Amino acid sequence: MDFSLTDEQQLMLENLREFCDRWVTEEKIQKWYEDRRVEPEVCKAYLDAGFGYMFLPEEYGGIPGDAVTLALVVEELMRCTGATMPFMSYGLAMYDLAEFGNEEQVKAGMEVYQQTGEQCFSLALSEPCAGSDNQSMISTVHWNDDGTVTLNGTKTMVSHAETAPWIMFIGKDEDPSHDNRSMSMFLVPKDTPGITMAPLHKIGQTITNFDEVYFDNVVVSQDTLLGEKGNGFKQLMRNFELERIMLSAHSLGLAQAALEDATRYAAQRETFQQKLYKHQIIQQKLTDMEIKVQNMRNMLYRTAWEFDQGMSVRLDSALMKRYLSTTCTEVASDALQIFGGIGYTTESRIGRIWIDCRGDSFAGGTEEIMVHIAGRQIIKKYASDLL
Repeated sequence: MDFSLTDEQQLMLENLREFCDRWVTEEKIQKWYEDRRVEPEVCKAYLDAGFGYMFLPEEYGGIPGDAVTLALVVEELMRCTGATMPFMSYGLAMYDLAEFGNEEQVKAGMEVYQQTGEQCFSLALSEPCAGSDNQSMISTVHWNDDGTVTLNGTKTMVSHAETAPWIMFIGKDEDPSHDNRSMSMFLVPKDTPGITMAPLHKIGQTITNFDEVYFDNVVVSQDTLLGEKGNGFKQLMRNFELERIMLSAHSLGLAQAALEDATRYAAQRETFQQKLYKHQIIQQKLTDMEIKVQNMRNMLYRTAWEFDQGMSVRLDSALMKRYLSTTCTEVASDALQIFGGIGYTTESRIGRIWIDCRGDSFAGGTEEIMVHIAGRQIIKKYASDLL
């Protein structure tokens, strides 16, 4: 097993640190969290530095890459900033568009991406009564005889709805009943008549705006269809495993930032006439945090490597997502405990890291859904002869 990074990976991470030193400060991060977005100039700079083109097709200006390198970049970005920077989401969205869209749609979307550095659409998937249980979706697509479709429904927890010019809408064809598995996706301009939205206010990860979006008899051309009619949800599922790798890299990066912040604080802070780190209970916390972070990293890198080899990661990506999304919160919580009261203020970034980590237990599939996915795969792995 070779755990060393290539020269190219080392150089990319060095360039990323230089980008963060130049463009990202704690003062700016706090403002971005208040504004619910990163300022466009920084988004464009990140893209122009090449990071935002990773994993995208070469014919659209992308840079060929692998999941391991992409995970390294996401991890390092979160570690350096101690924040939920949205660039990972931008790249994944554009990857989805390149996968599902026709040439005209991808070209138009990439033009917007290249101009702004921000993803060109928000994903309208979840509904008030259909989160993890996507089959309970009741939004509908009515196919009209004049070459148009009429979209109706309410979507919730739509990330980047306030900043992206288009919405990727998914709904059930004609029939909203639970048993209908025919779902279609459309790339809809946000200013289309009948679309309204209302902001949702998260307690963490507020750097990414979050909204409810309402579709009231929204009429668009059938040419706005993304991919195959009736196959929309299956298309989305194809990229869930890559998304979980990236979300896990986000969890690892924040956990590493929390560990480093807590360690540096423990090395400086004095209590009872000695450095904080000399107390055995603090040493125990740091030791357990280090064990968890190393386990997180091993699990992430192995799963990303398997993905790059074309191996099935249905089991390992679910195990990884469950473990990393819960463990990052544990690490951040211990770090917050080491800081004590000062960590519970905005004077240190550990409080933000802790809150942001907690949100990872929901994003990209809840930890309970990961158990559902992994549990079925474990049965297949060890007891397939009894099925």
